[in-house]
Amino acid sequence: MNPIARLAALGLSVAILASAAPALAQNASQIARVRGGASCPGCNLFQADLSNLTLRGLNLSKARLRQADLSTVVMNRVSFAGGDLRDVNAYGGVFGGASFARANLTNASFVGAFLEGANFAGANLTGVNFSGAEMDRAVGLSQGQLNRACGDSSTRLPRGLSIPGCR
Repeated sequence: MNPIARLAALGLSVAILASAAPALAQNASQIARVRGGASCPGCNLFQADLSNLTLRGLNLSKARLRQADLSTVVMNRVSFAGGDLRDVNAYGGVFGGASFARANLTNASFVGAFLEGANFAGANLTGVNFSGAEMDRAVGLSQGQLNRACGDSSTRLPRGLSIPGCR
């Protein structure tokens, strides 16, 4: 292959790789701070792996946690208020007293999560899976929010509220 053809092929490869990179990629130093137990309001924690950690009382308000792994975490009294938690995996997580007020939880999975005392006032719950979640003492929940989410027969909700079954 002549040098010009080689450069053209290299340029095409670079262009393909650049287009595959996620927009607004995660911030590794901010993720490391949070993994170490520091608050980080407004941080970019896109696709962060925080699974299996105990991180109590943090301020992560308005943080971008989209596609983050929060499975089996203990995050009691953490503020996610106004944050982007779309597509989060919070399977088996413990979020007692956490604030999800005004957060976007679209398509998140809280299967088997402990959400007692969690605040969901104004949160977007479209497509959220609450199967097996304990949330009978959660606050700020409306029937309208829950109608856009799903659960199962073991989902525990505040008195007077119901949730559609997951398909």
